[in-house]
Amino acid sequence: MGKYRKILVAIDGSESSKNALRQAIKLANSEKCWITVVSVIPPYEGDLGLTAIGNIIEAMKQPCEKALFEAMEIAKAERALIKTVCEEGDIYERIVDLADAENCDLIVMGRRGTHHLERAFVGSVTARVIGHSQRDILVVPENTAIGWKGIFLTTDGSKYSAAATDSAINFAKSYGGEIKVVSVVDVTEEFMARAPGAVEDLVKKAKGFVEDVKKKAEAQGVKTETFVREGEPYKVVTNLAKEYDSNVIVVGSHGRSGFRRLLMGSVTEKVIGHAPCPVLVVKI
Repeated sequence: MGKYRKILVAIDGSESSKNALRQAIKLANSEKCWITVVSVIPPYEGDLGLTAIGNIIEAMKQPCEKALFEAMEIAKAERALIKTVCEEGDIYERIVDLADAENCDLIVMGRRGTHHLERAFVGSVTARVIGHSQRDILVVPENTAIGWKGIFLTTDGSKYSAAATDSAINFAKSYGGEIKVVSVVDVTEEFMARAPGAVEDLVKKAKGFVEDVKKKAEAQGVKTETFVREGEPYKVVTNLAKEYDSNVIVVGSHGRSGFRRLLMGSVTEKVIGHAPCPVLVVKI
């Protein structure tokens, strides 16, 4: 325990963001950390010369104030102490900047709905926060709960995966959890037909990646099961996580440099969009 000291929860009044707050409180109680809750008023882009501008601004503040009031009610019900902040500006920028200003270790956000397009695009605010923040991000789908007994970890042998591995092991050790780790070989049927030897090499490397994780985890007393699969990575990851009823999926992130890829449908974004459980995106 002790990985996180300060958590920032972004809330907008939606049921998914309220659930994200409840799960953040659950984590904060275990980790003994502080929670700041932020709601953001988007910038007014109308005619500033209108005489009714004061009324418009007040009207724009109401959803923010309502969301924070509801957050306080949730905190009271959970017997938790939170600090609330109402910001104004571009939503993802204010969330990222406040996390930096408050020196938060983790940003918690909700994931709305299960509609195909919502899964595909995650949500522009969430995608941009993930792309621009250097903090870890926990995305909580509606009607799911965070837990650390069954941790599902993805690895591709990169330094980003190494950071995710360290985080997964830390949580597994702290909460008596187990890790299932997968490395996915993403090749087309045409590639397999033309270069079967190359595919075998990729599979061999993937086996090495998961075995490295297993050795590291089990050296610290964490039971670990490994998988190597061929297929579309996000489908393999989310299907296995669902099959094994995982509590959380832990993935690495490419940070700022990966923002363009994130918006173009990266593995991380698709995993978040289709995950049956919360997803922890670990930064380096």
